[in-house]
Amino acid sequence: MGLHPAIAAVRRGVRRSLAELDPGSGVLVACSGGADSLALLSATVFEGHKAGLRVIGATVDHGLQEGSAEHASRVVAQMVALGADETATARVQVDPAGLGIEAAARRARYAVLEQLREHLAAAVVLLGHTRDDQAETVLLGLARGSGGRSLAGMRRSFDHCTRPLLDVCRADTVAACLADGIAFWDDPHNSDPGFARVRVRQRVLPVLEAELGPGIAAALARTADQVRADVEALDVLAAAAYADLVTAEGLPLAALDELLPAIASRVLRLAALAAGATDAELFHVHVTALHRLARRRLDGEVQLPGHVTAYRDRSHLRFRPTAVAG
Repeated sequence: MGLHPAIAAVRRGVRRSLAELDPGSGVLVACSGGADSLALLSATVFEGHKAGLRVIGATVDHGLQEGSAEHASRVVAQMVALGADETATARVQVDPAGLGIEAAARRARYAVLEQLREHLAAAVVLLGHTRDDQAETVLLGLARGSGGRSLAGMRRSFDHCTRPLLDVCRADTVAACLADGIAFWDDPHNSDPGFARVRVRQRVLPVLEAELGPGIAAALARTADQVRADVEALDVLAAAAYADLVTAEGLPLAALDELLPAIASRVLRLAALAAGATDAELFHVHVTALHRLARRRLDGEVQLPGHVTAYRDRSHLRFRPTAVAG
């Protein structure tokens, strides 16, 4: 009997992601115990060992559900059974203040995965997001009016992380696990309609499929790739413009006026981040306010997340730490 098509699809995505690594390199696979991450780990063990790579399975206990520590222990045992060369588990504290539980858990998870990567000397971290996750991300970005950056969806790679399964549908990761005899966990949060992403998955996408025809998730993911290319091109142009404009006095207002709005807004975002604004909390509304301030359509100051204040100082836009009462 030939290789199951779903297993082949998962392995193909992993093989592409590992192609540039040198033999002996470490690969850290984030594993929650769900179908996506277990299929990813199984494929990484197969492809990684062929390429002479060291495969490390890592699971993060967010402490958000009763019995989470016991679940993490079961995942570690599964990772060992699947052939991981090493395993790691870490518990994090999730503080949802100002972010919401999903965003806070994601931030804590990525931070601890990076710490584990450094500690275990791994070259890359593999994440198990699928094409369906990408489609959900695009729809949520569209609904929130978050602009091109959100419509571009999740990046295929960033920092030391990569997502090998963005061209693989969730049904294939489930089928791959079933074909391989891998028992997987269904996270109760993934069926809780209190989360917007779950409502998109359970209600919105099925309606779109029914009314517009099959292939909606694939089309949304394809759109994300196309928009991502445009966003990255604009980011390169903006980075060059920022480097040319920024001085010890700030950003010259006259030069900002000459930039196209798409470039100017990115330059202002880069300036805010350089001044200490919090990346994850710097939203479109903040950048829009900065642009209005720079074009003299807004008086006063703009308060940014991270205790940063933007203000006009004669011919320049400048930033300073926000005074905190008490």
